[in-house]
Amino acid sequence: MARTAVVAGTATAVSGGVARRQQARAQESAEAEAWREQQAQPPPMPEPPPPPAAPPADLVTQLRELADLKDQGILTQQEFDAQKARLLGS
Repeated sequence: MARTAVVAGTATAVSGGVARRQQARAQESAEAEAWREQQAQPPPMPEPPPPPAAPPADLVTQLRELADLKDQGILTQQEFDAQKARLLGS
């Protein structure tokens, strides 16, 4: 009976070791597969640069456009003066 207990204990220890090695190999295999998949994917594309800002309109052109709007009656004299002051930085 003692011999049976020793044999059973040894078998349990061996099977536990085998199970741990199999689990470690499966884990290593899964990690290697994940690494290979990650390496196979192309790097993400960088975001395109924002479109260039519209060039600022020429100050004289802007003043002429404001004067045309005032002449057409779209802007009042006060609105024209306010916009002109804004453009001139006053």
